Amino acid sequence: MMDIISSIQGVVWGPVMLVLLFGTHVFLTIRTKVIQRYVFKGIKLSITPDKEAEGDVSGFGALATALAATIGTGNIVGVATAIASGGPGAVFWVWLTGLFGIASKYGEAVLAIKYRVKGSDGAMNGGPMYALERGLKQKWLGILFALFAGFACFGIGNGTQGNSITGMVQANFGISPYITGIVLTIGTGAVILGGVKSIAKVCEKLVPFMAGFYIIGCIVILILNRSYLGEAFTTIIKSAFTGNAMGGGFIGATVMMAIRFGIARGLFTNESGLGSAPIADAAAMTRNPVRQGLIAMTGVFWDTIIVCALTGLVLVSSILRNPGELGGLTGGDLSSAAFATIPVIGPAVLTIGLITFAWSTILGWSYYGERCWVYLVGEKAIMPFRVAWTIVVFIGSVVSLDLVWGIADILNALMAFPNLVALLGLSGVIAAETKKYLFDDNMDAWSDDEVPLVDRH
Repeated sequence: MMDIISSIQGVVWGPVMLVLLFGTHVFLTIRTKVIQRYVFKGIKLSITPDKEAEGDVSGFGALATALAATIGTGNIVGVATAIASGGPGAVFWVWLTGLFGIASKYGEAVLAIKYRVKGSDGAMNGGPMYALERGLKQKWLGILFALFAGFACFGIGNGTQGNSITGMVQANFGISPYITGIVLTIGTGAVILGGVKSIAKVCEKLVPFMAGFYIIGCIVILILNRSYLGEAFTTIIKSAFTGNAMGGGFIGATVMMAIRFGIARGLFTNESGLGSAPIADAAAMTRNPVRQGLIAMTGVFWDTIIVCALTGLVLVSSILRNPGELGGLTGGDLSSAAFATIPVIGPAVLTIGLITFAWSTILGWSYYGERCWVYLVGEKAIMPFRVAWTIVVFIGSVVSLDLVWGIADILNALMAFPNLVALLGLSGVIAAETKKYLFDDNMDAWSDDEVPLVDRH
């Protein structure tokens, strides 16, 4: 069964998907006239509350919720996998994918705000399913997206994350997965039962802490590895365009391998184009779509341009420092060995980073899944979903979920297809909104789009 699942994974995450995603990133970069140049304006807006605007949470709260789901184990283990399979040059392609991915993340958020609706419970609902239904008039594609995401969330955003946490805690502290699972289940239930406002409130505090702690830890490790930092940087750049020869602790890799694994991991870590983050963006208090679009795109900046880049430099410089010990290792083993080369600091950064990254993913994806089921069956799905989500947290903590992970990974890829249809089909809308509010200097203007009340009981 796993062989069949692996074969399907190879197809859905194969060259066609990578070309579609990366191509969309480049296309939207052109259509928005390089929106990436406004990333620091987005950062400024993210800490400037738009309190008078309609929405459930602040713009930063929506960003923190999206980042909670996005910054995950892929930022650490995923980068290690890219390096192990594609050589150090893969780090450059991870970074470049994130740079172009900023445009797709921006476009997703613009559409999420423009086409969002208000439920009968007063909550804001938005995301690719609403853009497909209201913007492109293709409700069947919206239903497909919601179905794919509604099932994928239980695996990729829940069970597998809980399994990662209990495994890490057991390996480092010898605590039973059952004990960790109970604590994790209670903590998760306490947060998600309060809805998006509760999730955003926790994420607003958790995301800056976990990202800040990890970034500071990486910087300390890079200072300790400073003698190898210059070589690490030049190795990454050269290998991205010339391939990597045997030696220096690295497995030989071609330029095509560096590009393939770098782009694949880059797309996976920041989720640009998959359509998950705009579900959270739709809940933001914002006066027009472009304001939240600029805020949302900073998530890719933090996730890939900063966190993944630092991880890559830490891993490559550590391999150069200890080629005999680290050369040839892959994935999680490479991450653990690289961070362990720095006494006390390294293992602590890795352990706390992985635990907080994984738990934040559980919180963020719970909201994504809930809103998808609300789209499919109405507000009556909210409480049953939250209860089911909490139960799956415990199950995932104590049971091996290789099959579930594989199926969820396939569904995760399938989410992207209808979302890309929305992004490409409505790219003219994204460009028009950008001109109206950003290029024509109307950032403080209020949107004239009414948010309709939709009863999905």
